[in-house]
Amino acid sequence: MLPPVRVWTKEEMMKRVARFADLKGSRGGLDDSELPECHRELINVIGFQPPEDDGSGTIQSPVGEDASAAPAIPISEGFNMGFVKAKPGCGPLMHNHDTNETFMPITGTWRCAWNEGDDYEYVDAGPLDVVSFPPGLQRRFFNVTEDEPDEEHIMLFVIGGDSPAAEYSEDAFRIIREYRESKKG
Repeated sequence: MLPPVRVWTKEEMMKRVARFADLKGSRGGLDDSELPECHRELINVIGFQPPEDDGSGTIQSPVGEDASAAPAIPISEGFNMGFVKAKPGCGPLMHNHDTNETFMPITGTWRCAWNEGDDYEYVDAGPLDVVSFPPGLQRRFFNVTEDEPDEEHIMLFVIGGDSPAAEYSEDAFRIIREYRESKKG
């Protein structure tokens, strides 16, 4: 059944408007944020309530603790939307979500990869292409734009649910652990 129709004021609607130029992102808050090949800015536009803590210490928000605390439009309506900005070669390590994750590059070329080891696959997507990953699939994305090594490009992502959860693959956790140990010594 549809909700009853009502009149919305401009003031009410302006709470649901986010101007890209005014958006604030985060470059931290995820386990892989400090790795040079993972440097990226995550911009939380809609939603991303923190996921329930399962006690494992491995479950986190897909946009990290920092960005999930500050959505531009703080609503919970069954989906989350944000942007990622990264230079070529950068993006998160392999991870999984408990809900669908869909990507649409705005600028540049982005590699959307899935599976690990012998089963590794990928597709490169350019502006306005769409790639949709189902729940339970190990995935990652990274900027592969050629000839612009210092240019950050932008990709839109939409993730299902009100408080989606993400978890790195075992291999990604190993890479993070090894990086942290190398920084100690």
